[in-house]
Amino acid sequence: MIKYSVRCDKDHVFEAWFKDSATFDAQSKSGDIVCPQCGNNLVVKAPMAPRIVKSQQSDVSQESRAREVAERILEAAVEMRKEVEENCDYVGDQFAYEARKIHYGEADERGIYGEASDEETQKLDDEGIDVIKLPNVRKNS
Repeated sequence: MIKYSVRCDKDHVFEAWFKDSATFDAQSKSGDIVCPQCGNNLVVKAPMAPRIVKSQQSDVSQESRAREVAERILEAAVEMRKEVEENCDYVGDQFAYEARKIHYGEADERGIYGEASDEETQKLDDEGIDVIKLPNVRKNS
């Protein structure tokens, strides 16, 4: 997985995760990447500064860095789930069925989330239907 900073043509910048660079390119070209602020699907990769970590850090510093990274991953996972829950339709255990209807044009295109077994998600993937497994996390406040 790779995280890109993405910018819509209204200059809103947001972050998104992709399987690889080719996946970003394909989703961008097909208009599947949508700005969470304005709904615009004309997007490009925004410039990103690489994070460089010195190779000779102390063990304490490395532990601290590992804890910071883990916290940031948890925050990102919580935020991603919140974004989906606020902006997509919950379809429960009908996820695979509804995803196919949308994919084959039998239902209106929209974001959905719900439950599906590993076998169901593999079958969707085999049919060319993009599925992302959401982390099931809740951040303690």
